[in-house]
Amino acid sequence: MNISYDKLFEKLKEKEISKTELRKNLKFSTATLAKLSKNEPVSMKVIEDICNFLSCQPGEIMGMEQGIDKSTLLYIMQEEKRMKLKGGIYHQTQIKLAYNSNHMEGSRLTEEQTRYIYETNTVGLDKEPVNIDDIIETVNHFQCFDYMLDHAMDILSEDMVKHFHALLKANTSDSRLEWFNVGEYKQRPNMVGESKTTPPKQVKKEMEKLLFNYRQKESIGFEDIVEFHYCFEKIHPFQDGNGRVGRLIMFKECLKHNITPFIIDEMHKLYYYRGLKEFGSEKGYLTDTCLSAQDRYQELLDYFKA
Repeated sequence: MNISYDKLFEKLKEKEISKTELRKNLKFSTATLAKLSKNEPVSMKVIEDICNFLSCQPGEIMGMEQGIDKSTLLYIMQEEKRMKLKGGIYHQTQIKLAYNSNHMEGSRLTEEQTRYIYETNTVGLDKEPVNIDDIIETVNHFQCFDYMLDHAMDILSEDMVKHFHALLKANTSDSRLEWFNVGEYKQRPNMVGESKTTPPKQVKKEMEKLLFNYRQKESIGFEDIVEFHYCFEKIHPFQDGNGRVGRLIMFKECLKHNITPFIIDEMHKLYYYRGLKEFGSEKGYLTDTCLSAQDRYQELLDYFKA
């Protein structure tokens, strides 16, 4: 995928900032500036520094459309989303990811009810009552997945992570509780089972550290994404919804780095929880569980030849 920084230099021109001024303000080397001028890849830290300096998002200073590989799953899903194609891999992933991720967090909606909501934008009720929050969070997950697709190539940032949470919990009963802090880090301590998580006052610092270390990696592989997920869930930055946000982040990063993504389903759920619990002493449990889920999702991709 070719990278172009033409947008960056257009923005500098608009703001009447010279390349030399940019370099001096951000303390870049002349070699880094030369790479930008030649549309050569630079580190994510450089892009983040420029965005902070110009108060913009990565998509406003760099383009990736030229020469994009149309065979990637990200491109296929973005196209199917744009076309509003029914029955394809984008359609099926929306349903399966929303159902399984919400189901793990206690939603009582079935996969068929989830499918019905997605395909008809209406609610098919059985005799048993349905929790309104389950319905709202299902619709929210569909919207959050679309946002994730639109920003899959962007740098993973605190703002993005918080926006995932804001989208997922919007208009739920939790959102009406001031202390719940939808779209912001938790204000009250929480636990995962019997395991303690990062205290509220330390969350921002730990999240900054986690994201900084992740962005410093020269390349991102499957195991890096899984390890990031473990660290994120150990921090547990939000009052609720951490698992769903964390699994969306994994899906995003897999798409960004052209790694086959995966969905933790009912078959993998208990192994996934064990993997998170034991990761500090044995990384293999979580890694193998995610690899198994990846194989299962690959079967779906093979069917659609995606």
